[in-house]
Amino acid sequence: MNATAPVFAGLALLLAGPAPALLSRAKWPYRTPRAALVLWQAIALAAVLSAFGSGLAIAAELLVPGPDGRPTTSPTREIDALGLPLWLAYVFVFALTLLVGARLIFSVVRVGVHTRRRRAHHRMLVDLLDQSGPYRRAADIRVLAATEPIAYCLPGLRQRVVLSEGTLTNLDDAEVTAIVSHERSHLRARHDLVLEAFTAVHEAFPVVVRSRAALGSVKLLIELLADDSAVKVTGPAPLARALVACAKSTAPQGALAAGGPTTLIRIQRLGGRIGDLRVAAAAYLGSVAILVVPTQAVAVPWLVELSRLFHG
Repeated sequence: MNATAPVFAGLALLLAGPAPALLSRAKWPYRTPRAALVLWQAIALAAVLSAFGSGLAIAAELLVPGPDGRPTTSPTREIDALGLPLWLAYVFVFALTLLVGARLIFSVVRVGVHTRRRRAHHRMLVDLLDQSGPYRRAADIRVLAATEPIAYCLPGLRQRVVLSEGTLTNLDDAEVTAIVSHERSHLRARHDLVLEAFTAVHEAFPVVVRSRAALGSVKLLIELLADDSAVKVTGPAPLARALVACAKSTAPQGALAAGGPTTLIRIQRLGGRIGDLRVAAAAYLGSVAILVVPTQAVAVPWLVELSRLFHG
């Protein structure tokens, strides 16, 4: 069991820092965004589980055998068995693990509540300012009186696709269909929930080990998935033209905009090869390995040792 905690800790640091940095520089995710997104989720989940695994392994070291051979939770006996410095170190690491867990729960709740509060407020505003009368296309579309092309969506139970008058006047029908299909893809797939989860994990981990590359890469992959969905409806050319027109489009927090800083990458991708079964299969297998192999190699021996301790 002595090696369990360092292995878990090392794995957590690897998955929280170097692994995201390497994956964010790779180009293959552009061809298989869905598989790459699954791999990102596996890395994030494995990092969290490894961090908790390290702390729990330390906590298990505090359960020293008592006179009857069963584990004891008496601090005095633990100190006698481990020595005061080692006992204090174990208690500190275990407390730090509990703190990270509390931060993660707090972060999930805070991000979820704040995002939904901002989204509900903005939804009320776009409903009040809606100018879609002359441009009525569907019940979920709202049109704002702005001359610059704007396109974004508001996820949730009452979903909205928000366009501007500039979007409808500067884009032809195929381009508007492409941009609306893009936004509705976000809404159908609930990409906002994926972003919320990554944002919560990003904020929960300490600054020294968190990676902004993970959050940025996931945002890009989500846009690529929505692009692929729109291409199936209109083809790449109308979507590319719509993305150029809406490149400077911004959105409030909690919404998903069609434009943004990654627009050029997305447009260039539309002219290249999309989809690679071998790369996708490798990414899916890697996701499974990242979650299963560490569990089999580290967690199972630790659980066996705990069982021996409790039944010894």
